[in-house]
Amino acid sequence: MECTSSVYLPTFHMGSSIFLWLFLIFSVIFSPVSAKHSVTWTYGVNYGRIANNLPQPESVVTLLKAAKINHIRIYDADHGVLQAFKGSGIEIIIGLPNEYLKEISIGEDRAMNWVQENVQAFLPDTRIRGIAVGNEILGGTTIELWEVLLPAAKNVYSALYRLGLQHTVEVSSPHSEAVFANSFPPSACIFRPDVAPFMKPLLEFFSQIGSPFYINAYPFLAYKNDPQHIDINYALFKDNRGIYDAKTKLHYDNMFEAQVDAAYAALDKAGFNKMQVIVSETSWASRGDPDEAGANVKNARTYNRNLRKLLAKKKGTPFRPKMVIKAYVFALFNENLKPGPTSERNFGLFKPDGSIAYDVGFTGLVPSAAPPSILVSFKEIAGQGWLRWSYLLVSTAWAVVLL
Repeated sequence: MECTSSVYLPTFHMGSSIFLWLFLIFSVIFSPVSAKHSVTWTYGVNYGRIANNLPQPESVVTLLKAAKINHIRIYDADHGVLQAFKGSGIEIIIGLPNEYLKEISIGEDRAMNWVQENVQAFLPDTRIRGIAVGNEILGGTTIELWEVLLPAAKNVYSALYRLGLQHTVEVSSPHSEAVFANSFPPSACIFRPDVAPFMKPLLEFFSQIGSPFYINAYPFLAYKNDPQHIDINYALFKDNRGIYDAKTKLHYDNMFEAQVDAAYAALDKAGFNKMQVIVSETSWASRGDPDEAGANVKNARTYNRNLRKLLAKKKGTPFRPKMVIKAYVFALFNENLKPGPTSERNFGLFKPDGSIAYDVGFTGLVPSAAPPSILVSFKEIAGQGWLRWSYLLVSTAWAVVLL
């Protein structure tokens, strides 16, 4: 929500830049996040925490509100995080981690205990709006989890239903591109033959309860795996010839929308042509190993800036023009303890101190150009409370006006 204010800004010369900077921070402090469950949002961020250098959750709330990011996903149901987001108005999808699926699938009582402890206990002040049951299960290497995904999802939904929360908290499960047999051109996309027997009943259940299809779509991974045959401009939303899908007679000028429409095509063939696709993860790595083509700051900035512009238009894809694209960017911070190639640890939009990792249109919590003498540290603001610091900022601002 845009910040509005009726504060009169007097005209003056000396100290004007300082006053304007203080006014902006003051506006951020008291800028409310809409408490209404928005149906028109398009941009969210994944808040991963596999790291040992991240700010406290209370500071993260401050950062998100400063950036006007009102939708996030986390990969667990950490109580410290959920408590920190109390009263923030930021809408959260929490995660039921993969390691809990077998236990939750056994009986509704176990699902009920989990939902009561991790969802009901924090509502309504913490705006939990969804539960992601597992992450990238189907198509993955742990085959035994394929069989328990649907029972776990059903038990979680049953618990929500019995608690009267089924219309407040959505149940879903994000997938990777590994669930598809092929995705080029988009109209040719189908689910893998070995995945389909597990995917179709899951989709039937999600269709019954009104849940969307979540997909992790990464043009970066596609380009990294085949840089010789993929135009990087096509992957980065830059000017290019694009591709033409002869079956649908549709033209695509970026890979992101092609990947989303590939998911729609697979859903169509499976009999779910009314199900919405939401991108649960997408981004571009700012650093990578020597064999990870395209992983650098310039490309990460270009991809995420252009993605944000695309989502801000609140439009659909070529194949589903009336279905507004929604996506969660991965991720809020670099996660220095994540295993795997270097790229896995370099997807963050922000640094742990709240400053931007690179410019995609956010300003971060504290502008780097602000005078050092009046900069207030990220940790001090979150740790000592807004009341004291808002008083300090207002006092300082008026002192500047009187100079």
